[in-house]
Amino acid sequence: MTNPIINNVKDELTQNNILRVGINASNFLLVSSIDIEGVPFGIAPDLGRMFAEEIDATPKFIVFETPGKLADAGLEGAWDIAFVGNEPQRAKDIAFSAPYLEIPVTFLVRENSPINSLSDIDRVGNRISVMGRSAYDLYLTATIKNATIIRAQSIDESFEQFVSDELEVLGGLKPRLASDCKKIPGSRVLDGQITSVKQSAGTLPTYSTSAKYLHDFIERAKATGVIDNLINKYQVKGVIVAPLV
Repeated sequence: MTNPIINNVKDELTQNNILRVGINASNFLLVSSIDIEGVPFGIAPDLGRMFAEEIDATPKFIVFETPGKLADAGLEGAWDIAFVGNEPQRAKDIAFSAPYLEIPVTFLVRENSPINSLSDIDRVGNRISVMGRSAYDLYLTATIKNATIIRAQSIDESFEQFVSDELEVLGGLKPRLASDCKKIPGSRVLDGQITSVKQSAGTLPTYSTSAKYLHDFIERAKATGVIDNLINKYQVKGVIVAPLV
């Protein structure tokens, strides 16, 4: 027996039964590997595969180097659904599901830094290295009033920029900063978090039926333990399953 809702979703999202899935390769927590043919594997790609299977479509992965490029490509119709950080600045162009994962965001400082807590960050003279147009860059852009944000093209470049330019602060995802901390003797990751990056699935706002179905798919994935299972499968540390909506 055919499901009319799924048929409507397929009509909205697919051509020739192909579902184009946008993936942000820079988030190593969600994209664990990319094979020699350019096919991604990890929490986000697997969710894309599951969604495609549910609507009886074939997934085709469209991989982007940064979340900013992924978001821009949606305006050009380059993907049908995408997995990216859910930020207000993107919501006008992407119809987001509720988040499926949350990743804490904080800062790394050097051993002798006078910065000891999150409240010390937003001060004149502090320069914060971040990956430009990441979800946490968008958050900091809206909230930082006194410190200066220095943007790099990638997560790796933001670390290199912090080191080479002797910047005061490196901002980023807490699991990544914990790894970076090991590369700089005596450096510290500040306790707590300024925000969390909420990872969601999304589609174009004009696809109202598909947006609702995608939201429901994510909620079911959280409720039935699918997200927990994927975290365990890929041995991802430092993330939490987002609460049910």
